Amino acid sequence: MRDVRVRPLGPQDRAAWEPLWAGYLEFYGTAVPAATTDLTWARLLDPAEPMHGLCAAGGEGGPLLGMVHFIFHRSTWTPGDYCYLQDLFTAETARGRGVGRALIEAVYGRAREAGASRVYWLTQAGNATARALYDRVADHPGFTVYRKLF
Repeated sequence: MRDVRVRPLGPQDRAAWEPLWAGYLEFYGTAVPAATTDLTWARLLDPAEPMHGLCAAGGEGGPLLGMVHFIFHRSTWTPGDYCYLQDLFTAETARGRGVGRALIEAVYGRAREAGASRVYWLTQAGNATARALYDRVADHPGFTVYRKLF
């Protein structure tokens, strides 16, 4: 998609971001309280936070087609930070048109600018559509994720 423009999320994007956020949560079969959504939005816009958000729009002033959230954090393995690409979602109408790739590439650029030594993310094993893209833009190191929810 040639006319995709990736840019930082701004205060004016809240109404267009929320359906993408809701779609992302729905895709993964989860929900968060409204207060968590409000807090997430505030963190994405706070320059003091390590959490950042970008959006992809269809040309100048076009509708939001996708969003990505990423977080910089320390590592015990490198002097520089790592960049965790936490959430990536594209509108259904924009899928297969290069929006996801454009958002990932934009995160790569931000990570390089910040001196991060890597960008990494997780996805469900059965998310074949996304994994087809991820296999083209990154390598899969073979790790298995464990977690404990509280």
